[in-house]
Amino acid sequence: MKVTEKDVKYIAQLSRLAVPQAELEIFTEQFNQILNYAEIMKKIDTTGIEPTPYVLPISNAFREDIVKPGVSHEAALQNAPAVEKDGFKVPRVIE
Repeated sequence: MKVTEKDVKYIAQLSRLAVPQAELEIFTEQFNQILNYAEIMKKIDTTGIEPTPYVLPISNAFREDIVKPGVSHEAALQNAPAVEKDGFKVPRVIE
């Protein structure tokens, strides 16, 4: 199948894109290159190869949850620029 400039104009219209006349030939050639590559890929013998959504093998990325002690209230406030009523004092952002 060969893509024509008429096809590119139609695709651009469906995509709501304005393609300048000067770029129609470039896009037509690029579409044809993509289709030629797809034709080459069709010729590859994939018998016995399972389809997969990933290129590389993946494994479970989860790790065990380990409970660790958190930062104490005093340690959290230790480096605060300003403290008020036992909490962080921040500038007012809502009137």
